[in-house]
Amino acid sequence: MPSNTFLKTMNFIHRGVIGVTRGKLGWEVARMPAITLTTVGRNSGRNRQVILTTPHRTSKFILVVASRGGDDRHPDWYLNILMNPNVIIRDQGGVEKAMTASLPDQNQYSELWGLVIEEHPRYLTYQEKTDRQIPLVLLKESSIPT
Repeated sequence: MPSNTFLKTMNFIHRGVIGVTRGKLGWEVARMPAITLTTVGRNSGRNRQVILTTPHRTSKFILVVASRGGDDRHPDWYLNILMNPNVIIRDQGGVEKAMTASLPDQNQYSELWGLVIEEHPRYLTYQEKTDRQIPLVLLKESSIPT
């Protein structure tokens, strides 16, 4: 499974690509749009930023998957949103949006998981690597100012 150091290094490089190309590259990964997600660190209280793929979007929400590549541990960003669901996202347009993170109920989870693995089967491979249920997170626009 990917180590914290590896994941942090990849995110650092990915943010660098977006920055150096002034947003022309880096906003699509594995045929999925990417976003930067800013959470508040559950221990530090500091802003933490990660680049995530968005395997499913609607006019009402953006879906992100807390897979961590099939690791047995949840990603830090997911643990952060459990403590504070208020997040900020930025996508290819460069506009920051305040969002609120929530978890789908079990029926909605089953429906969304089916959509995710149909379009992006690598997530099923990640699920097969771990005993934990990989969380899905819904990001919905919020009225909290950025």
